Amino acid sequence: MLNRKNVLFGIAGLFVSMVVLISTAGCSVNAERSESLSAQADGTLSGNAEAETTAQADSDDAAADGAVEIPIILMVSPTSGIRSDEDLVEAFNEAYEGTYYLDVEWVMETEQEERQNMKRLNVTDDLPAILTSLRLLPSFYNRMTEEGRVEDLSSYINSDAEWRNMIEEEVLESVTEDDGSIYLAPESTMAFSCSGIFWNEELFAEAGISEFPETWEEFWECCDRLQAAGITPLALHTEGTAWVPMLLATAKAAETEEGAEFLKTIYPETYQNETGTEIAETLQKLFSYTTDDAMYEDFDVAYTHFFSGDAAMIANGYWMIDEIPDEMADTVRFSTFPGNVLISSPETFGWALVSSYSDEVKEGVIEFFKFRTQQSLEEKEQLFADGAGSSNRALTDYLEAYNNAGQFIPNYQANWNSILQEETLGTYLPLLIEGKITVEEFTAAEDESIAEFNAEN
Repeated sequence: MLNRKNVLFGIAGLFVSMVVLISTAGCSVNAERSESLSAQADGTLSGNAEAETTAQADSDDAAADGAVEIPIILMVSPTSGIRSDEDLVEAFNEAYEGTYYLDVEWVMETEQEERQNMKRLNVTDDLPAILTSLRLLPSFYNRMTEEGRVEDLSSYINSDAEWRNMIEEEVLESVTEDDGSIYLAPESTMAFSCSGIFWNEELFAEAGISEFPETWEEFWECCDRLQAAGITPLALHTEGTAWVPMLLATAKAAETEEGAEFLKTIYPETYQNETGTEIAETLQKLFSYTTDDAMYEDFDVAYTHFFSGDAAMIANGYWMIDEIPDEMADTVRFSTFPGNVLISSPETFGWALVSSYSDEVKEGVIEFFKFRTQQSLEEKEQLFADGAGSSNRALTDYLEAYNNAGQFIPNYQANWNSILQEETLGTYLPLLIEGKITVEEFTAAEDESIAEFNAEN
């Protein structure tokens, strides 16, 4: 199964995670898991070095065969060692052997580093032919489209009935601009783009909880019961756009009609309103249920706490199902956010074609984009045909959640300004949690990011 989201964590975080595991292990089981993960990490690092050598040899062979090389940068998760979309790359290179070759540079970066490097490579005109995370930078995406740095794909998709018919209408609408242009080649479906809550059924059982809470009131009661049983309810962090807590807080805000509409807004004009205040207050409450080391840490620390059994819940997307350790396949479950909500912005999974490349490279990229859409369609069909009988409980949970979700709301990363995401949250969220600033001061800082962003753009 393809890993469908770039995993953007730094290699330094890997070693931090290992140290955290070893130092916080409270029993022999956690210690054994720490040793296992450490060994896996060592193997991943050496394996990556060997794979880079193999990749270079493959690239040399492709050049010798006369294949058109298509440069692309993809991510490697330092927590699991999984290479993003590796199966997709191998399938395309095999299908188009001698004609096109995806020349992948595999990298480990934090989310902030990945964003900064994309901008730097644009300045130096060293961008790869394919950009996989462009829509996660709304302002940069707008600039790239306005300056003609990425190709309008609408004529290719709309003139190819086979390709267009592969794409769900909601997905196509999400990547289509008001003037009809399409700068992001989508997957066929939004089925792989949804986020909810992963939870540890064994830890829930220890606290006497048999089902995942359906309402936010029940969710807070669940957290209290877990905490009373000596179990940390939530794995959280504040760096990397505060991904996990922000998923939870924005899902909570969608309870009201006003909140749901606010979350759809691209570049909100202010956060000093009822919804902005509620999000800040929810963040405060969430961090009363997390680990002691959640401040100033990135997702990898939260990830490690969850999969070492140190915390009972973590918010994340479909792509994490592939990373569930075999020994936890019967333990890890998946649910919608309380209120039967999933978070999904399928446009963030669209990939862009950099316009400065030669026509032959562009033709290869177009072929690859259609191939990717086809692969995602086939994967969805297979997933929904076979998934219900899967032994992976999180997968069967996810399919049920996707089929029965009452509300889909946007991912904040697709709509909020980059300064707020990359700087404000990392700086001011810990201050809010530590009680050094008020909710009013926090939302004021968010509004300052709007003014700074507008001044720069």
